[in-house]
Amino acid sequence: MATGKEREARAARERARLYQARQKFHEGRTRRRTRDNLIAGIVGGILILAVVGGQIAYFTLGPGAPEPAPSLTPTQTPTEAPPTPTPTPTDSVEPTPEPTATS
Repeated sequence: MATGKEREARAARERARLYQARQKFHEGRTRRRTRDNLIAGIVGGILILAVVGGQIAYFTLGPGAPEPAPSLTPTQTPTEAPPTPTPTPTDSVEPTPEPTATS
C-alpha cells in the first residue's frame, strides 16, 4: 500500500508538471501575441503607405489632377512701329447720303 509520503510526493510531482505546462502555454501565448502584433504592424504600415501612394498618384497623374491653366505667354513688341497711312486728298467731293426715316 502507498503510504502518505508516497501520495504526497506523487501529488507534488503532478503539481510541478501542471505548473510547468501552464508556464509553457503562457510563454507560447506571449510569443504568439508578439508575433501577431509585429505582423499586424507591418501589414498596417504597408496598407497606409499604399493608400497614401494611391492618393498621391490619383491627384497628380490620374483624373483627380487639376486641369492645366492656360498660361499667358508674353508677346514680343515690334521694335519699329509700322508706318501709319496718311490720308490723301481727293479731287472730287462725294456727298454723303441723307438717312431716311423708317418706321
